Amino acid sequence: MATTQPLIGIPCRRDRSGNYRLKPILAQAPAYIPAVVQAGGVPFLIPLDLPETGLRRLYGLADGLLLPGGGDVDPARYGAGPHPTLGDVQPERDALEITLTRWAAAEGKPLLAICRGIQVVSVALGGTLWQDIPSQLPKAVLHRKGKPGENPPDFLAHPVRLTPTSRLVDILQAGVVLTNSLHHQAVRTVAEPLTVAGHSADGIIEAVEIPGHPFFVGVQWHPELLVGDMESARRLFRAFVSACREG
Repeated sequence: MATTQPLIGIPCRRDRSGNYRLKPILAQAPAYIPAVVQAGGVPFLIPLDLPETGLRRLYGLADGLLLPGGGDVDPARYGAGPHPTLGDVQPERDALEITLTRWAAAEGKPLLAICRGIQVVSVALGGTLWQDIPSQLPKAVLHRKGKPGENPPDFLAHPVRLTPTSRLVDILQAGVVLTNSLHHQAVRTVAEPLTVAGHSADGIIEAVEIPGHPFFVGVQWHPELLVGDMESARRLFRAFVSACREG
């Protein structure tokens, strides 16, 4: 059993801001840290480009894993060519997160995947993605927050209807949840052992999970930006950290 404050590993990404032009920077968005801390966990960052032995060592130290948002998954990972709207792709980040996902799925380590993270989970386990919702699914609702500066990141863009038999329904204690929405890609197909745990009204997959796993949940929205105001977001992080503590 983990300590009362389980360790939560969060993979890094390469900074593309241009603020550090003279040297490469490994980074991660800061909102994940307080979201984990308020739920009782202790987060740490997992660097890119580790040899497998080193990565396996950090994986072993982690009581759970959080796959964060940002960037696009390389479409070559699921047998597709690049769409004209393809954004920032970081092959080394894909490799790291896909490896961690497969280990966690096979070995029962708790994992929470957010936005890009749900897409990584789908690809890692054999699924595919929509590369660009607006052009490939033009009748879909707006899944980005709007034009730059139009809406804040915690703007509640649309509801998600959860699968009645899903674990996520039990965690969030609701059949429908309002969510923020900051993505242009989405899960297209899921492969076993994943199951769909939620959809938006346009049919786009918004949540997945592995039934029977100690905790393996992916959501397309950003609950880390909602923990200050929404009990459902806090419940999700508390359930995740609790599973990490019990593992």
